Amino acid sequence: MKSNARSNTKANWLQKAREGWSHKGEKRPPFAIEPQKGQRSVWDFPRPPIIEKVTKPVTIHHKGAPIANSQDALAVLETASPPTYYIPEQDIDISMLIPMPRKTSLCEWKGSAMYWALKNMTNLPVAWSYPNPFKEFEGLKHHLAFYPQYLDCKVDGIKVLPQPGRFYAGWITPDLVGPFKGNPGTEHW
Repeated sequence: MKSNARSNTKANWLQKAREGWSHKGEKRPPFAIEPQKGQRSVWDFPRPPIIEKVTKPVTIHHKGAPIANSQDALAVLETASPPTYYIPEQDIDISMLIPMPRKTSLCEWKGSAMYWALKNMTNLPVAWSYPNPFKEFEGLKHHLAFYPQYLDCKVDGIKVLPQPGRFYAGWITPDLVGPFKGNPGTEHW
């Protein structure tokens, strides 16, 4: 009986979290920056999020040491946030990383996440993955996403800027306009 009640509570939380967003990419708010030619507004990205294939080279380094190099990455696009890049495991030097078994989180769209640290910095999460994502995001299985706040991340040779705040890990590239979720007071976006 307890297991069934726990399952119902989780389902209710999930449904409430999914329905709780006021911005869903259907209409830009008045404060959104108007994109110029060749730019995209994060306010046009949908909610629920979608996965987009990335064919440009994506590289990740730490203090000059390569961690990942891929031309087969995925980007998750979600209203108000710059894309989060997911790198296939086969394009990552996993030997540089260590799982953080006590750190987890739950995304209402993607499922339960596990976190990864660098072997030489075991208390700082630098990446996460979804070992068993929700059905809509099964494409993220066997991929890791990385925080650009702590690493040297590039798309097509251009260094990305990290999304504001410590929780989010979007990659800001020159072709994006915001404002971007992450600064204080933007949690409801």
